[in-house]
Amino acid sequence: MNVADNSKAHARARLALRAERAFGLDSVRISEESVQAEAKITSMKTEASPEFSTVPRATDLFAAPPVTISLPVKSTSEKVSLLKMMNENEVRDCPKCRLCETRTNTVFGEGDPDSKIMFIGEGPGENEDLQGRPFVGRAGELLNKWITAMGLRREQVFIANIVKCRPPGNREPAPDEVATCTPYLVRQIEIIHPRVIVTLGRPSMQYMLQTKNSMGKMRGTWQDWRGVKLMPTYHPAYVLRSYTYETRKAVWDDLQMVMKEVGLPLPARKGKE
Repeated sequence: MNVADNSKAHARARLALRAERAFGLDSVRISEESVQAEAKITSMKTEASPEFSTVPRATDLFAAPPVTISLPVKSTSEKVSLLKMMNENEVRDCPKCRLCETRTNTVFGEGDPDSKIMFIGEGPGENEDLQGRPFVGRAGELLNKWITAMGLRREQVFIANIVKCRPPGNREPAPDEVATCTPYLVRQIEIIHPRVIVTLGRPSMQYMLQTKNSMGKMRGTWQDWRGVKLMPTYHPAYVLRSYTYETRKAVWDDLQMVMKEVGLPLPARKGKE
């Protein structure tokens, strides 16, 4: 094996080790040499993109269908400027629905405006409401592990929700709240123009795809959202509640399809170094 092949093998082994740690799967075989390589070889540092973000059950989430997205903004600086203006001038003090009455902070979203991958969840929880950032509680810690298993850092993806304010008691957002808030999300997608959207959980999947189908029926299959490929998968909070091998493997399988789509290296599979 030459130096280049050896380097690729070590990289794939590191990805496999990240998956082992993040998902607790025993189907990925790691050699002793690869474990040693993980300890010796540090992750390549890349320049982080500018950040612009300060750091009863709904029966129908489709009151306001998403509009067709336009051509993507070309310049990174223009994307950052547009997102920052939207946050500061519209979202931060938004009074448009009743969720503003109980929120502490709006949660605009954060990450790389040039990212190929955008994760979309349901809505902020208690920790997110307090900090004004998406996915920072226990579910956020698990999502961070998933992103690391993909060979990325949190700062290299974009994370948002279908609503920007916390629904009281962490209930699902009501149809009128979704209809009022999702135009912000649509504009975020329009500006970022990711290659792949990953919806986390049923509410975000149902809204984005305008469907009432269950997660069991939809997850793990490529869908289309206005020309953008979309992969539905389970919400980290659901995985924490149903922490089975089958659930964790389902999410990892979904994310590996995303990795393949955007050109990220896949980890070594069982029986291969």
